[in-house]
Amino acid sequence: MLKLARRFASKSSTPGIGFSLTEQQLELQDLARKFTAQEIIPKAAEHDRSGKYPTEILKKAWEVGLLNTHVPEKYGGLGLGVLDCAIIGEELAYGCTGIQTAAEANGLAEAPVILAGNDFQKKKYLGRMTEEPLMCAYCVTEPGAGSDVAGAKTKAVKKGDKWIINGSKMWITNGSVANWYFVLAKTDDKAGAGKAFTGFIVDANTPGISVGKKELNMGQRCSDTRGITFENVEVPDENVLGKVGDGFKIAMGAFDTTRPLVASAAVGLARRALDEATKYSLERKTMGKPISEHQAVAFMLADMAIGVEAARGLVWKSAALRDAGQRNTYYASMAKAMASEVANKNAADAVQIFGGAGFNTEYPVEKLMRDAKIFMIYEGTSQIQRLIISRMLIDSAKLGTPLH
Repeated sequence: MLKLARRFASKSSTPGIGFSLTEQQLELQDLARKFTAQEIIPKAAEHDRSGKYPTEILKKAWEVGLLNTHVPEKYGGLGLGVLDCAIIGEELAYGCTGIQTAAEANGLAEAPVILAGNDFQKKKYLGRMTEEPLMCAYCVTEPGAGSDVAGAKTKAVKKGDKWIINGSKMWITNGSVANWYFVLAKTDDKAGAGKAFTGFIVDANTPGISVGKKELNMGQRCSDTRGITFENVEVPDENVLGKVGDGFKIAMGAFDTTRPLVASAAVGLARRALDEATKYSLERKTMGKPISEHQAVAFMLADMAIGVEAARGLVWKSAALRDAGQRNTYYASMAKAMASEVANKNAADAVQIFGGAGFNTEYPVEKLMRDAKIFMIYEGTSQIQRLIISRMLIDSAKLGTPLH
């Protein structure tokens, strides 16, 4: 496992201005692009129609080293940087964001463990991900707590050397296929959000866990989205992630890694919409010439291209800052907000350029339009990103320390 991709692994990006990928990153990009062309694109429409989880595709991705790319080398992984993973994410999402989301959900669940886990936890839970093609899931969102993570009601109570978890999580990607979960639970009702929650690693086969029905979503239909209920679930004290009371900080800290990666997937979808629209505009003729020669269409394509490049630039900047050990929250939120909105605009514009054909399921762009919407919702809505950006901007201005 990983033998094909390991030689492409690169260390954290070198800080400084530069827009050229390293030779290793270009090879990694080529590997992901070829995998997408051969394994994802030919099967994406069928998975969208059936909603079937892409188990075989994910197994093949694991075999060539395109799954669990965040896992450090010490625990059997590639130990790729955030920028490296963003390059992979864009390519896989170009083929199907539903399949890419299933793959990237592993990275989301693994991020808190990488960030705050001890050596025992990393060996046990990250190590197993590199030994066989397993999935895991990030259990934070609840029926009444999405953007308001601090409003989560799932509780964990200490009893002897164990914790008892009770509560319900919702919209959990990889919910029914996960081997283990990262779970955020309230452990102190009296404390503020920053100290009220604790993170736990919970094995999915623990008694008391029940998995809800597969949600039939508007887009990304092959992604496994479920509700997860915890009823008197016993978790050993050794599975507490970090310190008791640090759960909220750990969960939020993981977003500085995962938001650039979700944004990279949005760029992949936006680029696919641009490519499909450009190709169609060269083939479709009206008034005696290809529609690409009509300025109205040509300018739409130009705007789509501008969006892809600008969004990718923010993704790469936020990823490179994280790799360089610098705080990237401000730019990660910018990348997430912009890339998600560019994906939606490009998908809508692609449908418009296709005209009536764009509204039909025989053509690829209607799927892109359905798949794109969730990027403005999960991993923090566009409004939450603007809240983060504006608060950081205003706070820095008050202190006289500009962020830019």
